[in-house]
Amino acid sequence: MISKSNQSPTLESWQQNLAPYNLGYRIKLLSQLLSRRFTDRLEPFGLTPFHWLVLCCLWQEDGLPTSSIGDKLKQVGGTLTGVLDRMEERGLVRRERDTQDRRIWRIWLTDAGKELQTVLPPIAAAVRDEAMDGISLAEREFFSQILNRAIANLS
Repeated sequence: MISKSNQSPTLESWQQNLAPYNLGYRIKLLSQLLSRRFTDRLEPFGLTPFHWLVLCCLWQEDGLPTSSIGDKLKQVGGTLTGVLDRMEERGLVRRERDTQDRRIWRIWLTDAGKELQTVLPPIAAAVRDEAMDGISLAEREFFSQILNRAIANLS
């Protein structure tokens, strides 16, 4: 057995790539924990974190084509179509054909979808704040910048 002090930097670096120490595993774990917590908070509204993401896109720009929502969320059409079906059934969105190009479906918020804009963001902020408890604003901003850079590197 090799003691830690005798291990080469290469071996130590390789061991850091093993779960539960590697970055990918820890990011996935954080994502799952955030998703569970947020799912619990959205459950009384009959919503999922994916519904939240679609709503956020539409709150920023209502009437987006389905393809634009998929592009923003990096989702394939089939997954998004099912989510939009459920959101339409719940009366949160409506679909309309584009007046210029009948192949395009635009997604519009209903009044119920618009009303959630005052209710859901504080819930999301509370979950974020719970996760970031004890982490300074500067550290949060730096963490966000690093995540954005890593995502861009792999996109």
